[in-house]
Amino acid sequence: MLKKYYERFLFLAARQILGERMTEAIMAAEGRVSLHRLRKSLTRRKILKSELNGSKSILHDLSRTCLKHLIPVTEPLALISQIQRSGGTLLSRLFDGHPQLHAHPYELKIGYPKKYFWPVLDLRDSPEAWFEILFEDIVVRLFKEGYHKERSDETFPFIFLPALQKEIFCKYLAGISRISQRDIFDAYMTSFFGAWLNNYNVLGSKKFVTGFTPRLSMKVSNMNAFFHVYPDGRLISIVRDPKNWYPSALRHAPQKKHNKYGDIDNALAQWQENGAAMLRNKEMFADRVCIIRFEDLVSRTADVMQYLCEFLDIDFNDILLIPTFNCNQISANTSFGPEKEKILRSTLYRYQTLSPEVLRKIDTETGEIYQALLDEAVDL
Repeated sequence: MLKKYYERFLFLAARQILGERMTEAIMAAEGRVSLHRLRKSLTRRKILKSELNGSKSILHDLSRTCLKHLIPVTEPLALISQIQRSGGTLLSRLFDGHPQLHAHPYELKIGYPKKYFWPVLDLRDSPEAWFEILFEDIVVRLFKEGYHKERSDETFPFIFLPALQKEIFCKYLAGISRISQRDIFDAYMTSFFGAWLNNYNVLGSKKFVTGFTPRLSMKVSNMNAFFHVYPDGRLISIVRDPKNWYPSALRHAPQKKHNKYGDIDNALAQWQENGAAMLRNKEMFADRVCIIRFEDLVSRTADVMQYLCEFLDIDFNDILLIPTFNCNQISANTSFGPEKEKILRSTLYRYQTLSPEVLRKIDTETGEIYQALLDEAVDL
């Protein structure tokens, strides 16, 4: 009997010891797993913290990479310019995405002290001073808010680093011993397109940079300075029937206290000044200037763009027929509210919103110069 109880005691003791050892082993294994997870988590946090704290280093690496793969932009500028509400934005968006063009993504605002003054740079100044004059601060808003026109709900990302642009600009010029005006503008265009990080059309063999600035072509001093910097440059001006132009101009920026086109006499005087400037520019700079009709651009888009391809010596491409931003289709920028068409044929009939008295006044005051412009415009 005692032997039986002794054997039972040994069995229970052994099981207890085994159970304790198994429990210890299981707990040790779980501990090792937990410790591994903890260590892995701490390593991940360390990496994340290091990456976040190293943002300056990352930007430095990004700048170094961009500079290493920098594409010089030394092509001449094809400037689109005339009075507002004449189709400049439309034409600039039609040029967007063409594989042989660097298309500026917004209005070209390198003018100083206002966008419609061509910037004349003092070669005795420093690169920092030149950059401050040329810098287009609109890129800061576009970077934060995205690209969108004031009458459209469409928004597209615009990834742009001004600090990188300045670094590219200064380093480009650092390698030039005797800097010319053209060198400064080449440095600026190189830095602009180099700092635009999500530009879909940066690669490829280019022939021109295209950009739209309203009113810049209206002063002879601007045009003399422009063609001095870009003797190989081009000027494209669009003439719009004043009877269709005036209703659009009248609605332009209605929220502003002083609409420059609110008074019809003042508006028509500006239109005539613009028309006289177009004729003068064509006479002075001949084959480097072309005048196209807004009505042709809207109703005969393919014909106009085919002509402009010959004017700029580039190949025709179907992307020229659709307005885009960074190769994304966009809606029209119109004073008359949203419309579904990308190119609005309704713009040809804005005159129908005017009274017979106003139409007669416009004809009387602009008829002669408008006919002269039609005679000089491209004959398709």
